[in-house]
Amino acid sequence: MNLFVNDIPVRILKPGRKPEDGSYNHVIDAKNEVISKAKLIHHVWLQNVVTEDIQVILFLLNSKVPTNLLSLEITTEHYEEIKEYIKSQFKVVKAAGGLIRKKDKFLMIYRLKKWDLPKGKKENGEKYPKTAVREVEEECNVSVKLGKKICTTWHTYTMNKSNMIKHTKWYAMDIVDDSKMKPALEEDIEELRWMTQKEVYHALENSYRSIRFVFEVYYKKTEDFGLND
Repeated sequence: MNLFVNDIPVRILKPGRKPEDGSYNHVIDAKNEVISKAKLIHHVWLQNVVTEDIQVILFLLNSKVPTNLLSLEITTEHYEEIKEYIKSQFKVVKAAGGLIRKKDKFLMIYRLKKWDLPKGKKENGEKYPKTAVREVEEECNVSVKLGKKICTTWHTYTMNKSNMIKHTKWYAMDIVDDSKMKPALEEDIEELRWMTQKEVYHALENSYRSIRFVFEVYYKKTEDFGLND
């Protein structure tokens, strides 16, 4: 589960899996240690986590006191139970979006003073791939061809004092026609821009960690997505 709480990456791994070497610099065993904000420093691997620990983690990451945590990887034998608990603490919003390619460039949108990727809410009865294509075409006024799924993200936010979690499925797409491309101003999109990989790198400095994660997964799967076609 690729979760982002207050833009902090919290990756919950299924039983039998563990973080990649070099992805953490502190290890906490939840079975033998108390989880405190003081221990959540930089990149942390949290082991033997149960649902009660998730309650503590969500509380700490949602508190007003800034945290020094940069990323958190969680290993547990209770993956499904923890996932259901997290979902129960928020109103779930289902969405889908796309990473659109045009030769060696990617389409970024500038919304609410951040560089982002187009996405939107799934309608009742609608399949995620259809949602992704529809939202991209509505927000950018382009036509695209759907490619492979990249990943799924969950990110938390607050709306009208309610705790929300957006469940988004991301897909690679190829541009078909961008001759009438324009931003959907009613969706708070100010600008659309085709960017090279280097330009994307700089844009992600003013973006969300979840968006950075989508690109990271995409780049790791470059051959699968036919980037060099």
